[in-house]
Amino acid sequence: MALPSTLYHLDLQLSHVDRGIDRALTLKVARHPSETMERLWLRVLALLWQWEEHIEFGPGLCVPDAADVVAARLDGTPSLLVRVGRPEPARVARDVARNAGARVAVLFESPRKMDGFLEEAREASLDRLESVELAAPDPALLASLAARDDRRIRATVTLVADHLYIERDGSTIEGPLHRREYEASAP
Repeated sequence: MALPSTLYHLDLQLSHVDRGIDRALTLKVARHPSETMERLWLRVLALLWQWEEHIEFGPGLCVPDAADVVAARLDGTPSLLVRVGRPEPARVARDVARNAGARVAVLFESPRKMDGFLEEAREASLDRLESVELAAPDPALLASLAARDDRRIRATVTLVADHLYIERDGSTIEGPLHRREYEASAP
């Protein structure tokens, strides 16, 4: 018998200063039995980082090819696809190719994983990745978030100038959101 997913309830106040977003959010996030707390937090941070109307979590690990965070226009076509962790560069290039007009982003588990992704993408000459937003939270911030396994979480998340501030239970953790861009290798 398969183990059931664990449901987490998050009451968040999101302030994305650079984009003028200030919202109270209530999220329910299902954690697959094989999913780590780091990956769960990556999905939450990806949703907050790319917040727009109609954004939601993808189907999760049970559908391996699906994006982790998605948003759709009113006509049902995708407006946003976000992958987390360390996806294959070819998979992200297919996301760009198959979803014309949609923004595509990746939130990596660490800057080191992001750099490895970029190196692999350059070797494969995946120039479609030039339009993809690439970022990674500071590993210490992610580890601090994942250290607690509370099923009900109340927090304030502020993003300003590629820096994350998360206040939870009276203490604040913070760290940079590292960004990179894919640059095609010279011919």
